[in-house]
Amino acid sequence: MRFLLDTAVLLWSLDKSDQLNERAQKTLEGREDIHLSAASSWEIAIKWGLGKLRLPKPPAQLIPEAMNRLGIRPLPIALSHSLAVTDLPNHHKDPFDRMLIAQARSEGLVLMTADASFRKYTVEILWCGK
Repeated sequence: MRFLLDTAVLLWSLDKSDQLNERAQKTLEGREDIHLSAASSWEIAIKWGLGKLRLPKPPAQLIPEAMNRLGIRPLPIALSHSLAVTDLPNHHKDPFDRMLIAQARSEGLVLMTADASFRKYTVEILWCGK
């Protein structure tokens, strides 16, 4: 299987959070084909820059290190991804979440999330919360 990490799942995996269920932890540790969207790194950088997110290192250091350690592949935002957002119903307005959903659908990726609002969309999910 191929996976796309939700931003929160990535952050929880960095601090070995007990918020991830066993299946999510095993998937992350199993060196599956896991991707991180440029939208997630952008969201983290913005929130960190605004002081809304505390990290042990700046995102420019932390994210590449985490991706390397976990064997995560980058997923750029393509024009087709941004246009696919128009096909999504307006269940919620978070632009980063909507991009992740559009990318997962476009690329045939299973979205690893603990965000219940994602269940409203037609996208395959691996539930990561407890």
